[in-house]
Amino acid sequence: MTETIETTEPVQPPSPPEGPSSPWAIRDFRLLWVGRVAAVLGIQIQSSALLWQVYEIARRDHPIEEASLYLGLVGLCQFLPLLALTLPAGALADRRDRKNTVTLSVMVEGGCALAFLFMALHGAPPLWGLLAVAAVFGAARAFLSPASQAFLPMVVGRRALPPAIAAQSIAFQTGAIAGPALGGVIVGFSVPGAYAVALAMFAIGFASLVLIRTSGKPAPSPTRVSPVEQVKEGLAYVWNTKIVLGAISLDLIVVLLAGVALLTPIFAADILKVGAVGFGLLRASFGAGALLVALYLSRFPIVAHGGRWMFASVAVFGICTLTFGLSTSVWLSGAVLFLGGAADMISVNIRQTLIQLATPDHMRGRVSSVSMLFIGASNELGEAYSGVAVRFLGPIGAAVYGGLGALTATGLWARWFPDLRKADRLE
Repeated sequence: MTETIETTEPVQPPSPPEGPSSPWAIRDFRLLWVGRVAAVLGIQIQSSALLWQVYEIARRDHPIEEASLYLGLVGLCQFLPLLALTLPAGALADRRDRKNTVTLSVMVEGGCALAFLFMALHGAPPLWGLLAVAAVFGAARAFLSPASQAFLPMVVGRRALPPAIAAQSIAFQTGAIAGPALGGVIVGFSVPGAYAVALAMFAIGFASLVLIRTSGKPAPSPTRVSPVEQVKEGLAYVWNTKIVLGAISLDLIVVLLAGVALLTPIFAADILKVGAVGFGLLRASFGAGALLVALYLSRFPIVAHGGRWMFASVAVFGICTLTFGLSTSVWLSGAVLFLGGAADMISVNIRQTLIQLATPDHMRGRVSSVSMLFIGASNELGEAYSGVAVRFLGPIGAAVYGGLGALTATGLWARWFPDLRKADRLE
């Protein structure tokens, strides 16, 4: 890995609670936001192309149930590097420059897009090659997420952190809407074209991050301990902070059971029969709902009764997944995914605010890595789980079971984590 070259002296991050109240007044936040939008666009376009390509290749020789297992392998190949590397990556984020880690991780993701492009141009890429590159991409994400989450408070300070989190969610959902929709349209014409556009997005994200001046060097730890001990400290903090533990573990189980990302190509191709463009519509519907809520929260953040809002939103998410599984109309499916995305954004915003405000700076990398392991990795593990569930329950059964499981988990977590249920102020 190479270090980026600064042409100006690094700007030290504002010390909490100082700094502007609006993150948009901060130049480096605007660059960080643009970089996030571009990177998420690249990830979503690439993901849409990869899922469609793998499913199309697998369906040539296998029925729906068996082809879905190959989609599950895409998630599994990305999950295993996350499982192995996320906690060490969090400890690294508390010792090394966080901005450099984020920048270099995006560069590696761009390299993966280039590899996917070369294989797509080959015409008949081997599945093992696609899965191997997906594993490298998962490794890059393991380093990206803890460092980027820990870097955000350094850029904006504590005062602007809640609206900055909402604004970052807007960036994510902008990419989550445009990425799948654009990816679905491009895939309908050219899979290599989708990978080429993803590569361009990663290049824009890399350039934006290089221009950021804020120093990414973390605050020194009050105690000098080994990397292994640092990981243990992060795990102990999460375990002992029950609000944080309850929030991230609830998200883990709900995404694991009720995530529908893997199911959308199956429903689009073989149940709703709407093809690649309809697949893009379904993928974009979830992000559209989340984006509208994120725009609202960036202006009017939730500051009271956070626990109640979080549990209510998770319950709505479960109901939407259940309805999606029973739907036979692409418009109803799109509508419930839209509502599910809106509910999910409320949960995400509350959870991230709780974690960031409750964590001291010298531990943010490690705590973010634990959060990533629970939350981020659950997306990939959820795809693997969904592939198995489809194999035994069928796609409709998998979605219905997932929705019911999410509702059950909501009730159990409300009982097991009363402090989370009673959490109030989010400022």
